[in-house]
Amino acid sequence: MTDDVLTHRADIAAALSPESLPVDQEPEMLSLRPEKLAEYVGQPEVVETLHIAIEAAQLRNDPLDHILFHGPPGLGKTTLAHIIANEMGGQLTVTSGPALDKRGDLLGILTHLQEGDILFVDEIHRIPKVVEEFLYPAMEDYAVDFVFDKGIHARSHRFRLKRFTLVGATTRVGLLSAPLRDRFGIFRNLDFYSEDDLVKIAGRSASLLDMPIDPDGAGELSKRSRGTPRIVNRLLKRVRDFSQVRADGQMNRQTVSAALDLEGVDEKGLTVLDRRYLETVIEFYKGGPVGIEAVAATLQEETDTLVDVVEPYLLKIGMIMRTSSGRKASQAAYRHLGFKVQDSLFSRD
Repeated sequence: MTDDVLTHRADIAAALSPESLPVDQEPEMLSLRPEKLAEYVGQPEVVETLHIAIEAAQLRNDPLDHILFHGPPGLGKTTLAHIIANEMGGQLTVTSGPALDKRGDLLGILTHLQEGDILFVDEIHRIPKVVEEFLYPAMEDYAVDFVFDKGIHARSHRFRLKRFTLVGATTRVGLLSAPLRDRFGIFRNLDFYSEDDLVKIAGRSASLLDMPIDPDGAGELSKRSRGTPRIVNRLLKRVRDFSQVRADGQMNRQTVSAALDLEGVDEKGLTVLDRRYLETVIEFYKGGPVGIEAVAATLQEETDTLVDVVEPYLLKIGMIMRTSSGRKASQAAYRHLGFKVQDSLFSRD
């Protein structure tokens, strides 16, 4: 047997080994997610609610009530599901609403859950109606009902499940049906983070990546991160790359500004798409009001992308307004983009 074959087999054996290898401990391989509630930054009311619920469930030796998190993307819904599983000592099973397109898919997942396990369903509002109805008895009675045969020979069978906790996450809580929404015992909204909280997250993540960032750099990064931890961590990695190549590994305010300017992220955290959205409303539609479908068609973007990703932050910082007639650009948007309003018309300074 040749040396190349032996080496190849050794590489395969190492890859399949359950032992932790040195490469597994490299910073790039480590998750930036906190693992415990004590490590979680921000959302104090949500954290306190979960802390009380988890401690009470452990005292009673009961599973947690089913939990629904809703809010814009990137605010920590998935991270909280991982933390809940760690705190409760159960296994976490992760899926999403669009992936559960048949009742058999959900049945297979539910029947494999053990006592105290956590089932996390992201974008739960996108579960098909027929699958959603199959979920009702599973949440209420820890059982699923299915029918054998058809017609006069049809008979129903109830299969008992182990007691589990369903954690749902959605960016469009209004699209959840009332029967599904009412079956959640804990119902919490996640809001955008403050700059102080984002500074803490940036500092923690930079330490995990072994690339410390100074306070001014972390402050500049937090201002441009749209109040969203996921964006902080994503931009932090781009700043790290920039600093290693262009700034001798120094992550300070100047480095952060230069790196994010290159990324197209301005001092308020607006991306190229955000600015195109606002410019479209101002230039093409005289500042609005205009329907979201018209804006999406002009930008050649999906309506859901604008509603779920672009608009929440622009609404939060007062750049746009939703009216009964459609979207309108605010005075803050005009000023930020260098436009001025004169006799209901616009011109660029």
